[in-house]
Amino acid sequence: MIARATSSSGSPRVCPSCVMLPFYHMPCAQNHAAAPRVRARRARMGTVSVLESLRAVLHRPTENSLRTPLELRAPAGAPPLVLRTMTVRDEQEWDDVRMRNTDWLEPWESNDPMRHRLVTFPQWIAMQRRDERNGDAIVFVMVLDGAIIGQISLGAIFRGAMRTGIIGYWIDERYAGRGLTPLAVAMVCDWALQMPTGPRLHRMEIDLVPENERSRAVVRKVGARYEGVKKRYMYINGIWRDHESYSLLAEDAPQGFVRRLLSDTPSEKPHELS
Repeated sequence: MIARATSSSGSPRVCPSCVMLPFYHMPCAQNHAAAPRVRARRARMGTVSVLESLRAVLHRPTENSLRTPLELRAPAGAPPLVLRTMTVRDEQEWDDVRMRNTDWLEPWESNDPMRHRLVTFPQWIAMQRRDERNGDAIVFVMVLDGAIIGQISLGAIFRGAMRTGIIGYWIDERYAGRGLTPLAVAMVCDWALQMPTGPRLHRMEIDLVPENERSRAVVRKVGARYEGVKKRYMYINGIWRDHESYSLLAEDAPQGFVRRLLSDTPSEKPHELS
């Protein structure tokens, strides 16, 4: 999860005119005296060339870069769920959904006990773009009928001999129990394990707190394999908590995880959509 510095109105305390880079900060014009026009013109010319050079280096794709922006759509016969990468334009709607579900999600919230720096929403989106370029992680919003209803992510991506990643998710309480989260998990698995546009992993992992019955129902519906308990695995609400660990392998569903989830064939349908 992220923490954001907000004003009394709930919006981030960041001036939209500010430009922030790892090595450079251009202060906003609202609180600083205007520089003479000639000096400003020279500064802009020099700054633009420097910034363009920095962006070219920092944003250069790598061999492992994930191809984004990305949109995944559920097939015919499934609920019209769309998974897409996030943008800064999602801030207000994403905030509204999260605020509405604070009590619903709080028991399962994880955070880093060693890191307390506040991150604004635009900074979080910039971090997502960096992770995508590095091939480390990707975050999707779950969209139904044009509205954001949740989030699903693939993180801790390892390649080489392991080729694995970890899935995390949450959904608006109003949409829970409709089979949408299992569908989102299956869609991410198909993309990450089988599609040429994905990272072509071999194993997906899902970890959950033992008392999170709804999350356990999700892993059962997608046919994930129980692997055991990880002791003191993740920091949840100020406590290191044990987690049950489940896995999905590429060979578990050769015809696709969405197809297996939706199939009417008993051998390919271990769990029903609720």
